[in-house]
Amino acid sequence: MTPAKRLMDLVLALVLGGVLLLPGLALALWILVKSGRPVLYRSERMKTAQVPFDLWKFRTMTVSAADSGVSGGDKAARITPEGRILRRFRLDEIPQLWNILRGDMSFVGPRPPLRLYVERFPETYAQVLQSRPGLTGLATLRYHRHEERLLSACRTAEETDRVYSSRCVPRKAQLDGIYQRNRNICGDFVILLETARRVCRRR
Repeated sequence: MTPAKRLMDLVLALVLGGVLLLPGLALALWILVKSGRPVLYRSERMKTAQVPFDLWKFRTMTVSAADSGVSGGDKAARITPEGRILRRFRLDEIPQLWNILRGDMSFVGPRPPLRLYVERFPETYAQVLQSRPGLTGLATLRYHRHEERLLSACRTAEETDRVYSSRCVPRKAQLDGIYQRNRNICGDFVILLETARRVCRRR
């Protein structure tokens, strides 16, 4: 990560953190009242091919001790009513500002993968994770909706894992590679603006 990109992340995270502090606390209280504890969801993700970190989100699903892997149709019944709203507008990702401030993530980059897939596809993720994982990115903009449609049709955890491994991982890695070869601050701003536009359009 270049010093300029890190500086942009810090400034933007501090500004958004100040703006979203009260709304974030209100959302946390809403989740607490409607769904109970825990309010936050912690998931191990990979910062590099060897270094993990704890990614934070507002909890959008009922708690399951057996939870693992990516979310597909097999987990749809566990999404809470308020969780559907949070996911639709990506409000569940507000706590990831903390991850950005810590340096675990950037605003723009490949979405941070689960250890399971990094270990399954070491060569792919050794390349992908040369860029700091991000809150949004080229693959998020160009492939996320298609990925959601693919995974929502899966009815078992095994099917979700198979579809994600065979269809999603290679395509997202290809798009992450395009981002990596062309990354610059101006391009990051374009991706951030496009992400914001899409979120606002959902509203």
